[in-house]
Amino acid sequence: MTALVEMAGLTRDYGWLRPRRALDALDLSVRPGEVVGLLGPNGSGKSTALRLLLGFMRPTSGTVRLAGLDPWKEGPRARRSVAYLPGELRLYENLTALELSRFLGDLRGGFSGDRARQLAKAFDLDLDTPLSACSSGMKRKAALVAILSLDAPLWVLDEPTNTLDPAMRERLLGEISRAKAAGKAVLFSSHVLEEVEKVCDRVAILRKGRLAATCDGDSMRRGRRVSARKLGPVSRPPDGQGLVDASSPEKLVFEVSELSPELLSWLAGQPVEDLRIEPLAVSRLYRSIHPEEEAANH
Repeated sequence: MTALVEMAGLTRDYGWLRPRRALDALDLSVRPGEVVGLLGPNGSGKSTALRLLLGFMRPTSGTVRLAGLDPWKEGPRARRSVAYLPGELRLYENLTALELSRFLGDLRGGFSGDRARQLAKAFDLDLDTPLSACSSGMKRKAALVAILSLDAPLWVLDEPTNTLDPAMRERLLGEISRAKAAGKAVLFSSHVLEEVEKVCDRVAILRKGRLAATCDGDSMRRGRRVSARKLGPVSRPPDGQGLVDASSPEKLVFEVSELSPELLSWLAGQPVEDLRIEPLAVSRLYRSIHPEEEAANH
């Protein structure tokens, strides 16, 4: 099956006198019916990779193909295959949410009002609201409705859950899962490990512009890392429940093969907050590559 995204040795430098390498020899592909997560903190090269994929910048070296086409040389043709949600939105605020969806749909050669209304209902969005009167979360919803309404074989989503509340995040992840089942390809840039585990078939982790590691298939979903912030003294946890760090006066960390009712019941009775449950394999791998983020959370 032909890949819709193909990157080979993809490299991008910025500057002339002292070039700074933002992306260094990235190899990555995404095929139809596959959701691939692109992970890393700000500055890791995620957005640069997406801009190169979409033909917004020319590579310094290496190759990139979007639906088999060179996005720099054949940009308009190549981009007909993709629905792209940027991380930083710049919308036409004189339009309503419905007008934005119609405008982008007509640019692609067809607008589906039924699809837009279906998505607007799912995301609790009034399509007649002027974008100038919308909050940042509402603007994100309007952009999602407009982008996901497009009939494109590839979705490229850059931090799509930013500013969305938890319920809306779950609905977006559901839309991604349905897109995969329908045979679409999805490239999903994020730094939220829980989201990636739910929808991705594999992940690529970037560090300082380089591909540091990948994690595939079932190995992504083996085990759970449970962390919480202490508000006071806690009682003895259930035996054999994977307590990793009991020395911290502020934080509890468990690593378990599965969440048992005993552990969940014990946690519910403790003075803790900021409870996080993450995929253990991805969490361990990510933190081994980005230990500075682990330190920042303590």
